[in-house]
Amino acid sequence: MDLPPDRPYLFGYHPHGIIGMGAIATFGTDGTRFSQHFPGITPHLMTLSANFRLPFYRDLLMALGICSVSKRSCNYILGKGAGNAICIVIGGAAESLSAHPGTADLTLQNRMGFIKVAMQHGASLVPVFSFGENDIYEQMPNEKGTTLYSLQKHFQAVFGFTLPMFHGRGILNYNFGLMPYRRTIVSVFGRPIDVQKVERPSIEEVLKVHAQYIEEVKRIWEKYKDEYARQRTKELRII
Repeated sequence: MDLPPDRPYLFGYHPHGIIGMGAIATFGTDGTRFSQHFPGITPHLMTLSANFRLPFYRDLLMALGICSVSKRSCNYILGKGAGNAICIVIGGAAESLSAHPGTADLTLQNRMGFIKVAMQHGASLVPVFSFGENDIYEQMPNEKGTTLYSLQKHFQAVFGFTLPMFHGRGILNYNFGLMPYRRTIVSVFGRPIDVQKVERPSIEEVLKVHAQYIEEVKRIWEKYKDEYARQRTKELRII
């Protein structure tokens, strides 16, 4: 995928997973050789402002160049112009509750804010789908209607983020712990969706671009699911 550095970019990352390990590896480090694949583009991974209130964790985020996903921060980075990019994990906290192995439930249907921000800066939109993101942790059953789900949604409403009940592997065992399971994550970059710079886009203009964005996410899934999601138990869902 060729992304010329003559414009700003907004990368939309999917799915959130439990922690977003693929997003950190791809946009918070150069472990996937982002700088070689897309020379001239400087990515900034965005996260909740609340994460910067936690001592030590805040310093780790800042060392990785991760920024607040506040509107002010997004506007500042994209406003610097060509070659600057932000990556937003679109589904956020709500989507983390759907992060179960073998599934791909994306909280995207009513997410419009990132589209508007991209249009206000004339930033090309690039969907990024990470196959395997939902497979590196196991999460306790929390279907809608369960007590656990209700508690998690209440927590999210109060604090702005939620706490998935999950586990991975340990350092000396493979059955329980906080380390992710050794499962591959493959991040696929979609085709860029170029938009005209519009200071105050109408809802119709936003909806049109949003529909194009969803179609590109679906195209990525359909093209690569049999290669990178062979163990899936469900098909892609946009919710």
